[in-house]
Amino acid sequence: YQRRVRGGFKPRVHAYILFCGTHTHKQWYQRRVREAEVSTQSTGEALLQFLKDSKIKYSGVSIGPVHKKDVMKASVMLEHDKEFACLLAFDVKVEREAQEMADNLGVRIFTADIIYHLFDQFMGYKDELKQRRKEENKNSAVFPCRLRILPTCIFNTRDPIVIGVTVINGVLRSGTPLCVPSKDFCYIGVCTSLEVNNKQIEMAHTGQDVCIKVENLGTGEAPKLYGRHFDENDVLVSRITRDSIDTLKEYFRDEMTKENWKLVVELKKIFEIL
Repeated sequence: YQRRVRGGFKPRVHAYILFCGTHTHKQWYQRRVREAEVSTQSTGEALLQFLKDSKIKYSGVSIGPVHKKDVMKASVMLEHDKEFACLLAFDVKVEREAQEMADNLGVRIFTADIIYHLFDQFMGYKDELKQRRKEENKNSAVFPCRLRILPTCIFNTRDPIVIGVTVINGVLRSGTPLCVPSKDFCYIGVCTSLEVNNKQIEMAHTGQDVCIKVENLGTGEAPKLYGRHFDENDVLVSRITRDSIDTLKEYFRDEMTKENWKLVVELKKIFEIL
């Protein structure tokens, strides 16, 4: 049973309340939503306040145990965003049939008798999904960097190229494709490893000197040679694309600094990316 109410909760058994303002019922389903199940009016108010303070979006509140129909409502979000296909059950029972349906459909039900424990469970779930998405999209993410070649640190001039560089700005990570804008954007390969004092590292930041190995991967082009196609007078940059920028925005925004975004803007102009 669903209805809107004014003035708070009404203690009807499992009265489902929509908090969608002027949205229609159809628009509510299209929003990113979560459901919260509570045992009484007071706990419902406490949970809503906690969700608001924690900036967690939700669709509404039901009073009473979690039933199969609640799972069905939450499952709608599986088609839009798995993160929001879940139920927060605070101090209530989850019916066996409801749990079985949730397991079959892929809806997550979080239960706890203490609000903070419920919050910890849900935030842990969010972090798990976030890391999974990062892992799935890491090969599409190209972090911005600008590198200066150290002329006294040229160890191998042909594939794999092994040279020392200084990170002028940005962040250099393993897996970054590199090119030379001053040589008609000549692609030299992918940075496959970084070392400092003979120890491998995952990334290097602004001002850091690092030895890198660059391999010719995934293009089918002839390998480039240091000294012929580029030299110490050229600046190397990460080869960004529209897709790689969108990936950073969607999945790696928390790992980007203001300086990194500023460099992205500069590189977009160089590569003429809209």
